[in-house]
Amino acid sequence: MKCAKICVQLQGLLTFRRCLTTSPKISVKLSDIVPEYNVSYLLNPANSQNISDNIVRRKGVGDIQKVHHLARKLRDNPDAATQKELQEELGKIPNDTHPDVIDYGEEPKVLQLVNEKRKFSFKPQQFAEICRKNNLLRMEKLGNFSGHKSYYLLGDLAELEQALLHYTVDQLSAHQFQLVSVPDIVPAQVIEGCGFSTSGERNQVYKLSEPPFCLSGTAEMALAAYFAGEILPEEILPVKVMAVSRCYRAEVSGLQEERGIYRVHQFSKVEMFGVAEPGKSDQLLEEFKNIQVDLFRRLGLHFQILDMPPMELGAPAYRKYDIEAFLEGRGAYGEISSCSNCTDFQARRLGIKTASGKFAHTVNGTACAVPRMLIAILEAFQNPDGTISVPGSLQPYLTFDKITRRKAIPQTKLVKKIENPGFAA
Repeated sequence: MKCAKICVQLQGLLTFRRCLTTSPKISVKLSDIVPEYNVSYLLNPANSQNISDNIVRRKGVGDIQKVHHLARKLRDNPDAATQKELQEELGKIPNDTHPDVIDYGEEPKVLQLVNEKRKFSFKPQQFAEICRKNNLLRMEKLGNFSGHKSYYLLGDLAELEQALLHYTVDQLSAHQFQLVSVPDIVPAQVIEGCGFSTSGERNQVYKLSEPPFCLSGTAEMALAAYFAGEILPEEILPVKVMAVSRCYRAEVSGLQEERGIYRVHQFSKVEMFGVAEPGKSDQLLEEFKNIQVDLFRRLGLHFQILDMPPMELGAPAYRKYDIEAFLEGRGAYGEISSCSNCTDFQARRLGIKTASGKFAHTVNGTACAVPRMLIAILEAFQNPDGTISVPGSLQPYLTFDKITRRKAIPQTKLVKKIENPGFAA
């Protein structure tokens, strides 16, 4: 039975590889994809209170009463303007919430603590101080070059970034994830379809042009767009893909604990994305979470797994797990990863279906967000002499087992500001 199951899994994987690399994409224009909301549920007055309560619990936008008002108005006097407004309001309603987390209130549930917290014989330093002493990072004086919250990784830290990316891709490959290289520029419709706003004061998206294109905030967006308008045969599901990409976020934070590179405008990340049959996304979410746990356990980090409450879910997520590593220099936990089950929320907006005609379910998860992983590793594995030991799992990807200061890299020095310097003839 076990051999037969493995054969079925391998056959599905091979079929998916052929679909991914050789089969032509269905010729569907993104502009032709119209979201198909679950109106039989949303427009049923019997569900109105449950939907309204869900919006309140999640502290989200959306007004189900306005949706019902527009639906009645459209029935009495059909017109294009009302139809458009109804579609817009339907799109604001957040996903349902997993029943297991509805009563969590505002606090997440700690599911598990992994690895022991390190006991230091000296006072651990914070990431910024470690980098300053080892000449590993530049953030000063970059405002005129790359904008606020920009940075250069130098020397061993730059090599550690690449080691993390290669390590993560290798580990995900062992779990049958297929590597896809994705674009950094995506249409605003894709971002909206994934459940993220591209307008208003609170959005975190960099817009580029009209018609609206945006810098991708996560490879989840481009990976979801790859499957937009697709009809996926059941034998290839679940589809599991990964991407290494740059992520762009317009978010800022004035919190002391989020200074430095903890929250930045661009960073490298390895993203996991999955498409599952309806009813099987819970299982895929657990698989994603277990993969994340294994990735960070192998690195020797101490971390906790959190089942997030409704107010922390965001519009597309049905359930979300966060993983927080203990940042030794700060003496507090900080998020390094998350994974979410979006059920059919994104699939309905992007037209992703199974061969049976049902909307597929999508799952996403961060396998490696480089800046926060660098913070966690440097603070956890610092030594009294100022060096940093490299976790054993990363050493095969590096030519050193300790991070040390490289004097060959020029240091920044304070210089007098010259007003209107002009140019040499």
